[in-house]
Amino acid sequence: MQISDPKAIRALAHPLRLDLLELLATIGPATAARCGRVLGSSQANCSFHLRQLAKYGFVEDAGPGRDRRERQWRVPDRRPALRIAAGGDAVVTRRLQRVVVERETQAILDHIDRGGGDEQAWDHKAGMVTAVAVLSADEAAELKERWKALLEPYTTRTASGSHQLEPGQLHVRYFMAATPMPDFNSRDDDDESDD
Repeated sequence: MQISDPKAIRALAHPLRLDLLELLATIGPATAARCGRVLGSSQANCSFHLRQLAKYGFVEDAGPGRDRRERQWRVPDRRPALRIAAGGDAVVTRRLQRVVVERETQAILDHIDRGGGDEQAWDHKAGMVTAVAVLSADEAAELKERWKALLEPYTTRTASGSHQLEPGQLHVRYFMAATPMPDFNSRDDDDESDD
C-alpha cells in the first residue's frame, strides 16, 4: 500500500495503531476486546484506534464476533507493506519513522527484560546482529531486497492465515535498519595535531 496523504501517515504514527496492525496481520480477525487483552490495553482504547485505522483503509470490518455483539477487525492484506510515497510531507514521514524505530527498540528491550522467559530453547539461536559494512547506496538497496527475500518464506506463513504454530514455533519479530554513518574521511585532518 502506497501512502501519500499526510493525514493517513499521521494516523499510523501511534505505537498502539502499529501494534494493532501487526496483531491483526498475525492472528487474523479479532475484536477490540481480544486486541486489548493481547496488547494490555483497554477495549475502548483499541476500539477507538481501530476506527481511526479503518478511516484510512488500514483495517476493515470483518463482521460480527462469536457472540454476534462485537465487530471483528482485519487487515485487508495479511502482509501489509506500507510505503510512504516519495515527495510526501518530510516532517510527518520522519515522525512515523521515529515511532516505528522507538516501537521496535522497545520490543527488543522488553524481550531482554523478560530474560527469555519460556523461550529458553531460543537462547543463543535468535538474538541480535550488529555490524558496520562498506556499501554504496545501490548495494545497500540490494542487501535490503536480499534480506526481505530471505524472510519471505517465513512471513508467507503468517500471511496465509492457515499456518498453525507447531511445537517450538513462535511468532518472531525482525527489524532491519541500515543507517549510513557520517563520512569520517571528509574531515579536515590538517587542523588536527598529535600534540
